[in-house]
Amino acid sequence: MQDALIIDGHSLSSRLFLGTAGYPSPQTLVEAIEASQCSVLTLGLKRTLLAGDNGFVAQALQAAQARGVRLLPNTAGCRTAREAVQVAQMARELYGTHWIKLEVVGDEHTLQPDPFELLAAATELGRAGFTVFPYCTDDLVLCRRLLDEAGCAVLMPWGAPIGSGQGLIHLQALRTLRERLPQALLIVDAGLGAPSHAAQALELGFDAVLLNSAVAQAREPVAMAAAFRDAVRGGRQGFLAGLMAPQSFAVASTPVSGHAFLLGSA
Repeated sequence: MQDALIIDGHSLSSRLFLGTAGYPSPQTLVEAIEASQCSVLTLGLKRTLLAGDNGFVAQALQAAQARGVRLLPNTAGCRTAREAVQVAQMARELYGTHWIKLEVVGDEHTLQPDPFELLAAATELGRAGFTVFPYCTDDLVLCRRLLDEAGCAVLMPWGAPIGSGQGLIHLQALRTLRERLPQALLIVDAGLGAPSHAAQALELGFDAVLLNSAVAQAREPVAMAAAFRDAVRGGRQGFLAGLMAPQSFAVASTPVSGHAFLLGSA
């Protein structure tokens, strides 16, 4: 079944977006990219400039080019709208893409996005011709304003705090987003720790997932990348096939009422 994800006019064969931070070596990163068969790769410009490359970015760019993977620079580490806009502009010049994953963190403990600075930055970047992928909470009002006022093409609500591995901790809020924003492209970003978490997000009808730590910090990152690849495919296929509705009571899978059957032999 052909089921490409279309963003900004670009057809993406995979619904798995992969981050590039925290891998034990550049070669492991390259192998994880290949195993994941991801269509989009995120790169943190600010952290790269501050901490140094050490070969990771160069290897990631080569792997992305070889596989036809799109780059999604991010503004990780930014704390204000002004700072995020400046980093986004630098990323566009450096990587030659108008796609930007917008991160504006407002709390140092939870790394929760600052909704006010995020909306301001998204609005300004949208006017400057960027396709903005805002990392946001699961707040419906904020998400609506990012779509309607800032003109974001995609929303990236968190599943749980960044790097926590807790999975989808606010299921009802995520279900509400999907139900109330049926036409929006929604990508679960942050907090996924297991392939089952990714499958669950796709089963709920979310369009894709973005993850980093769950692969980069695994005992075997390449094998974990392949596991997430398969989980995303399975979750999407399950959603399209139509999951059975959960019920609070038992329903026999093989009805026997009205039919004669033997209880035992004489």
